[in-house]
Amino acid sequence: MEYPVTVFIGKVREYEGSRPSAIGKVQVEGELSLTDRGLVGDQQAEKKIHGGPDRALCHYPREHYEQWAREFPEQAAWFVAPAFGENLSTVGLTEEHVFIGDIFQWGDALIQVTQPRSPCFKVNFHSGIGDLSGLMQEKTRCGWLYRVIAEGKVAADAPLALVSRVSGVSVKEAAAIAWHTPFDDEQYHRLLSTAGLSASWAKTMQKRRLSGKIESFSRRLWGRG
Repeated sequence: MEYPVTVFIGKVREYEGSRPSAIGKVQVEGELSLTDRGLVGDQQAEKKIHGGPDRALCHYPREHYEQWAREFPEQAAWFVAPAFGENLSTVGLTEEHVFIGDIFQWGDALIQVTQPRSPCFKVNFHSGIGDLSGLMQEKTRCGWLYRVIAEGKVAADAPLALVSRVSGVSVKEAAAIAWHTPFDDEQYHRLLSTAGLSASWAKTMQKRRLSGKIESFSRRLWGRG
């Protein structure tokens, strides 16, 4: 199945009262070059937490905006793509139906889902909603990130097409394991075994798994004492 896509890129800007950001993206048409660092012409302000090989593109489902607008009617006008700073916007692909490791053809390029997006505090500033980044996690309306596994020419009139599914862990499940459910070693192992998972998420999840196992062992030890 193919999914029409709207494409956005942005430059880093200064914002009074907040840190520099490239969240203010604009829609682009025509042919673009996609490299392993993302779309040529797109920028990221803080490269330790944005961009890089495993976070070359950000995708946000357009249908989520309607839900946000209903929940925050006073800010409804703000909830229009690309308010969350996404590069790709579609209808029909959500966290429930997209899986870690999914490979999509886009024009001449191949892109692979690597992780749920970890919402940045900057969306709170730009939306005027103090806990929006937390709500994005809580409601799993966070979007996801891609790595580029084959560079090439892409375009807004070139749809996304799923060509390979290599795991059984959806973006929604990955987010639930990381953010929502009590520690479960089996589920952490399942997530860490997922093909395509980003290096940063694998590192974070491994640390949490180790901490969770130590905590579980301590509880059992205390119980026996």
